[in-house]
Amino acid sequence: MSVLKLFELASRMDKVGITLTRVGLIVVLLWIGGLKAFRYEADGIVPFVANSPTMSFFYADPSNYKAHKNPEGALVPENRSWHESNRTYEFAYGLGTVIVLYGLLLCLHPWLPQAAAVGSFLVFVMSFVTLSFLITTPECWVPPLGDAQHGFPYLSGAGRLVIKDAIMMGAALVTMADSARAYLLQRAASDS
Repeated sequence: MSVLKLFELASRMDKVGITLTRVGLIVVLLWIGGLKAFRYEADGIVPFVANSPTMSFFYADPSNYKAHKNPEGALVPENRSWHESNRTYEFAYGLGTVIVLYGLLLCLHPWLPQAAAVGSFLVFVMSFVTLSFLITTPECWVPPLGDAQHGFPYLSGAGRLVIKDAIMMGAALVTMADSARAYLLQRAASDS
């Protein structure tokens, strides 16, 4: 097979790419949204929510979260009690429900592409909000603990998690456009 044939084949992969993009978004949204029902995941998002000027009001005591951070997999009863009174888990349940709803909207593409287009738009907005954590959450950057590499542009684990939403943002626009196109074609077919 010649290189030209490979490029011709690659040029026809856009539909497969859009389908894989949609499936990838659905899997991520359902999985991550579903994990919000588990306390370790709810504990993990506390720094983002507590430092967000638009979300910190959901917590009863956002300013004291650092003293009650639980390492993933660790059960610290005093911290768990603080998170319960902080409304950490109630917020995570609500957020998880919203994220799962977005994933389910994307699942509707074959039958209700207009609903899937709305879902993709909401994922785009959610990704924009998530990316704002790079500005509001100090834990997104490597702390100054002695190494010369700290602060901007050195992303911590939390920062690396957040920056990936740039991909979700683009994927949401691709699936939104595809669902909107499908809806318009469906509507034109029913009008004729």
